[in-house]
Amino acid sequence: MKAILVRSAGADFELIHREIPEPREHEVLLKVEACGICHGDALLKEGRFPGLSYPRVPGHEVVGTIAKLGSSVTTWKLGERVGVGWHGGHCCYCKACRKGDHGACPDHVVTGLSMDGGYAEYMIGRAEAMVAIPDELSSVEAAPLLCAGSTVLGALRHAGAEAGDLVAIQGMGGLGHLGVQFADKLGCKTVAISRGKEKEALAFKLGADAYIDTNETDAAKQLQVMGGAHTIICTAPSGKAMSSLIGGLAAGGKMVIVAASPEPMTVIPFAILGKKSISGWVGGSMQQSLDFAVHGKILPMIETFPLERAAEAFEKMMTAKVHFRAVLKMES
Repeated sequence: MKAILVRSAGADFELIHREIPEPREHEVLLKVEACGICHGDALLKEGRFPGLSYPRVPGHEVVGTIAKLGSSVTTWKLGERVGVGWHGGHCCYCKACRKGDHGACPDHVVTGLSMDGGYAEYMIGRAEAMVAIPDELSSVEAAPLLCAGSTVLGALRHAGAEAGDLVAIQGMGGLGHLGVQFADKLGCKTVAISRGKEKEALAFKLGADAYIDTNETDAAKQLQVMGGAHTIICTAPSGKAMSSLIGGLAAGGKMVIVAASPEPMTVIPFAILGKKSISGWVGGSMQQSLDFAVHGKILPMIETFPLERAAEAFEKMMTAKVHFRAVLKMES
């Protein structure tokens, strides 16, 4: 099979040929159909995740069909189309797992970081960490919903956003364009925030009720004119841009950060008095993201690339030159 390998921190993507792996007792072999390219993949490429071991195949937005079952797997069938996201598996028995907090399991694994991911024609998946893909979604449509989609929907739910609330989505990229759609379908008064006018028409097309161009106006002041934001979801990785929006929160409002900015944020304590809060968020329910997308007719905007062009696709994603999610599509 063909796969993309990262041999060490900072190394280039390398196209290799290797044997198709065999699933162990609680694993399945997936024939990969599509794999989204995410900013999280840079953690492997650049060596910025604790406990990394190399070489490693990246990719954690994976959709494929089950080609082989481990001896103890009874919950899945051959030929089923399934998805694997950031969370790659857990023990199922510890206190955290019994509470449903699988990410806190001492034995949890992360797809494409602590186990090989989906930049490959075949991949091993853990039975407990997979989700069924609805028939209404193609594999390339479903892949970004497993991380980007579940993250922004999870952030909105974490913030308690409800119908009628003023919700601002900072950034109109791979995460933000999905955030606008989810917020709109939740019935929120949705404000898209971005630099320049070029994404304004798209924001309204995706369901935004208002658009704020940060090149032209102070976004925090504009949000206060609208009554203050119940929720601000920050999807663009700029500490300075995030900091500038804190003043736009209403009393009791929540800013939720889903973008991993390398820059620090500046927070004046006085600005968050009045029961305002700032928190981070990662992950969410893949099944909810997929089901919400189907019933709300929410789709990611994607560009597809063959596996051999993974390096090009990754570079376009990292430089914000992809419109808006890059997805590797495997040959049939």
